[in-house]
Amino acid sequence: MHILMVLAHPLEDSFAASVARVARQALEGRGHTVDLLDLYREGFDPRLTVTERGSYFDEHYDASEVSGWITRVKAADGLVLVFPQWWFNFPAILKGFFDRIFAPGVAFDHDPAGGRIVPRLGNIKLFWALTSTGSPWWVVHLYMGNPVRRLLKRGIAAFCSKGVDFRMISLHDMDRATEAKRKRHLERVGALVSRIGMRKTLRGFPHPDP
Repeated sequence: MHILMVLAHPLEDSFAASVARVARQALEGRGHTVDLLDLYREGFDPRLTVTERGSYFDEHYDASEVSGWITRVKAADGLVLVFPQWWFNFPAILKGFFDRIFAPGVAFDHDPAGGRIVPRLGNIKLFWALTSTGSPWWVVHLYMGNPVRRLLKRGIAAFCSKGVDFRMISLHDMDRATEAKRKRHLERVGALVSRIGMRKTLRGFPHPDP
């Protein structure tokens, strides 16, 4: 598979960068190809432009300013997102990536009758998120209802591609994680990601983020 890995963290020595590195090594070790899209290092501007918003419901959405990134999404068989959760949500730069790249005529088509949008990213068969959060598991799941997972799985992934393999692997309580805990999580990420494409193995493997 050809994987587009999208990294969203401003610090080059962040834990997210370590996760991306481990995941990339695991994927390439299994023969997959990886296109690393580091949003900060590539200078991605998350702001939807006046032209983009103005053409959002026109017959042709004007994606000329982000065409290079769109080409990379369309060339991928799968997406792997690597990011921290801040305030139980995406970093702003990743939200802007969805706003500008997952656009009409690219990720979906509007239903002329006003119904559910029609997915266009049929090339994307796999949609994984590798993330961390400063809050404990019980706060994310029981108190907040795991909003990031819900948005990614039920919203973005489901509305843009049919039958996509969705997974989210999370490190909770990141702010108090010891070095040993972080190391164990990196090993877990490597083990799970190395099984991408091995469906029989995945069926019998514990869910990454129940």
